[in-house]
Amino acid sequence: MIRILLLSLALLIPGLVSAQLVNIESKRMQTDSVRFALNADFSFNHTNNDGIQVNQVDAGLTTQLKSKDLRKIYFLIGNYKLIDSEERNLQNSWFLHGRFNYKFTEVLRFETFLQGQYNQLLVVEQRNLIGAGLRVKFVEKERFIGYVGNSYMYEVEFSERAGTTHYNHRNSTYLTLSYTAKSKKYSVANTVYYQPLYRDFDDYRILEQFRLDIPLSSWLKVFTIYNYYFDSQTPLNTKEYTSDLNFGAGVSF
Repeated sequence: MIRILLLSLALLIPGLVSAQLVNIESKRMQTDSVRFALNADFSFNHTNNDGIQVNQVDAGLTTQLKSKDLRKIYFLIGNYKLIDSEERNLQNSWFLHGRFNYKFTEVLRFETFLQGQYNQLLVVEQRNLIGAGLRVKFVEKERFIGYVGNSYMYEVEFSERAGTTHYNHRNSTYLTLSYTAKSKKYSVANTVYYQPLYRDFDDYRILEQFRLDIPLSSWLKVFTIYNYYFDSQTPLNTKEYTSDLNFGAGVSF
């Protein structure tokens, strides 16, 4: 299993998030007693406007490995997004996230994580961080599940446009709710993240994500994702937001 996980990472880095704050909740795998799982998403769009051509590629890979007692979970995510025109790249971004979970009970878990990401369109082009915290399942009723989590993060932010490098201590709180239809013909999930600086709560980031998945078979699905990201204070002392709507298809093994 370890070899499979490492192979997945090797395949992910060269080939495989539009905002600098990424919804990890939508990537988690609720696989119960399954020890190894892999999901892959890919979408492509080609546009031709009076001879001006734009291509968009969005690809990602997610792998998860559990220990024999199912208490330890190793989790890896990678994503690459490119929007390319004949004249220049309109967007170029990548994201890597590794996470370890330890289950104390069915309700309470400890988690620690590493993350690196890049987005050429934002004021903070690159952000690297490390963090740890607790995750609580506060509701599980029929096909409805809710989680809340809180973590400490240490992050390093690089801004070429502002010519700055910032070293921050930040809090991260999230709330996620998901529902799977009884027929399993669709599932929906909504997650909100709130991440303020400890020294200045007026400096914060918010991510809202809504996701709809529609399985077409046991291994193939189509999906729709809406993201909204807001940064209350960039290194240029400005506010910044992005939003995007994405349609695509994915496979699961």
